Amino acid sequence: MIKKILITGGCGFVGSNLCIFLKKKGFDVTSLDNFYRRGSKLNYQRLKKFKIDNLKVDISKFNSIINIKNKYDLVIDCCAEPSVEKSKNSILEAKRVFETNLSGTFNIVTKCIKDKSKIIFLSTSRVYSISSLKKIRKSIKKKNKITEIGINFCTNDNKSLYGFTKLASENLIKEFNYSNGLIYLINRIGVIAGPWQFGKVDQGFISLWSWSHLTNKVLKYIGFNGSGRQVRDIVHIDDICDLIFLQIINIKKINNKTLSFGGGKKNLVNLNMLTKKFSIISGKSLKIEKVFKTSIFDIPYFVASNQQITKLYNWKPKRSINDIILDVYSWQKTNEQILKKYFV
Repeated sequence: MIKKILITGGCGFVGSNLCIFLKKKGFDVTSLDNFYRRGSKLNYQRLKKFKIDNLKVDISKFNSIINIKNKYDLVIDCCAEPSVEKSKNSILEAKRVFETNLSGTFNIVTKCIKDKSKIIFLSTSRVYSISSLKKIRKSIKKKNKITEIGINFCTNDNKSLYGFTKLASENLIKEFNYSNGLIYLINRIGVIAGPWQFGKVDQGFISLWSWSHLTNKVLKYIGFNGSGRQVRDIVHIDDICDLIFLQIINIKKINNKTLSFGGGKKNLVNLNMLTKKFSIISGKSLKIEKVFKTSIFDIPYFVASNQQITKLYNWKPKRSINDIILDVYSWQKTNEQILKKYFV
């Protein structure tokens, strides 16, 4: 029976929301976070209100992880360095991505094996191959039909260092399942949005779009001829919390699986649509700068299939794209003065 849970990256956007959600469900929850990320200390103040302790430990330091005295029934690994662009341009950033995402997974898994803990690993849709995703976009233009991407989509080609380290972490977990009987679940998730996210260009664009409308900043349509037609499906953080709760209480009978899910086709949006929706909520029409070229790592399209996850857990996202947008904007507007120093 799962009672004690350790959440790595517990002061991040996903981790902090999970900590509080599971604490309210009656679990004994501990966070692990070294406060590297912007906004992590603000999220930590939220955790303290719920009497959730944080271990200020760097996940990439083996001895620091393995020497944690407490044992946990389950580790939920939310810790990641998602820097796609910085890792391309800086060896030091690339080193950090590798150490946090892959070495960090090794360290956590070693701790799990030592303590006989189970693990739920939060992976990403960026494990899928960029070239294959670009081909899907071309196919959709011809057929005018939404394509949903499932677990068996191509992962063989280039995907960014971030995507590589997450896929390698998935394989590492499976190896330890084979050799040491580690019980796991791997969740490949696309774009997650909701309150307490501090968005930027390469991560958390819903949050960034909301903040731009709130504070009258110029929007940028980057790449793909500046068309603003990049497509993503969006899932609310509360829906993710609901699903992970179902995974925890069913982990004895549903385990050792790699799962892919997200907002699905009902929650897909492109930048043009997103701008229109935020314009209606905010009553503002922002200037849009069109940037024709984009990064080699940028992808034009991703919409997850929820068929697998619905069959296993009878789960579907409850919050629509309009619900998500309103929730994020309302939270930012209510807390605008506090949040100013966390958005750049």
